Amino acid sequence: MPISIFLAKLIGPTMIVIGLAVLINQEDFRKLSGEFISSRALLFLSGLVMLPAGIAILIVHNVWRLDWRVLITIMGWLLTVGGAVRLLAPRFVTDRATHVLKHPQMPLIAGIIWATVGFVLFFYGYR
Repeated sequence: MPISIFLAKLIGPTMIVIGLAVLINQEDFRKLSGEFISSRALLFLSGLVMLPAGIAILIVHNVWRLDWRVLITIMGWLLTVGGAVRLLAPRFVTDRATHVLKHPQMPLIAGIIWATVGFVLFFYGYR
């Protein structure tokens, strides 16, 4: 099984569930996000998880083609950069996240993006 298909089968359903969970529980997600960004320990721990996960994706899948596979590469880069920023500049992450959380439509937009990308990867992984 090509690595793109494997990663689409792994990441797609995960993103669908996360996106739907956010859409179904928008107010809880907003509260959870506020609690998360107020914890330096959780920010650090999430950086420790995100950074190697992103690097692992990029090691096996750094594909820059104009098709669905670029979504996996973009996810790898977002995880890598996001993890590094959480470790190196937690105050920046807290400040930006606090600003984003002030927008009432944030959970709706985030949930739609996660679910949509997840469905695209799911489609290409399982077709």
